[in-house]
Amino acid sequence: MGEYFCNICNFFDDEVFFCILLLYIVSFSITLLLLGRPQNNNFIVTTVGFVELVGVTISFIAKAVELVIQWACAIITHALRTPLRTLVLSVTRYRCPICYKSMMDMSSSWQLLDAEIRATKMPSEYNYEIEILCNDCNKSSKAMFHILGHKCAHCGSYNTRRISAPQDPPPQGETERQVSEPRE
Repeated sequence: MGEYFCNICNFFDDEVFFCILLLYIVSFSITLLLLGRPQNNNFIVTTVGFVELVGVTISFIAKAVELVIQWACAIITHALRTPLRTLVLSVTRYRCPICYKSMMDMSSSWQLLDAEIRATKMPSEYNYEIEILCNDCNKSSKAMFHILGHKCAHCGSYNTRRISAPQDPPPQGETERQVSEPRE
């Protein structure tokens, strides 16, 4: 677990940086529209926490906020349409901390992971299926357990999470006993 928890972003971390960025994206954009005055020919320069943005136009933020209202996930909506996207991705997080969807095309990364999984054989005791939920397509499926990741059967994404524990097979003697017991 991290040293810091943000209940808005729904994640633990050892650094406060990413949450400050997310709060900036959502709240400052709206505040700027309501209270701010454009400076320097409709460009603003501002610093919030560790984040410094130069050259974000007021009309650009207005359009982003309009899209925020339409979309379910404000972070992705804004981050994909601003210079903040580079900053968000530079802190090694490819997915939104609120809805967990991928914020960029990850298909080349998934292909590399496919090759790595094929090259990394798991021991026989880890040869079992688990149920997973895909964060990108929101569908559940089953996948073979692998320490490197679990691929969605629907969209091919590795942006998944386990939603069930592995199902251990019943002991051999117990299976035979269940079959031979008479029904009441």
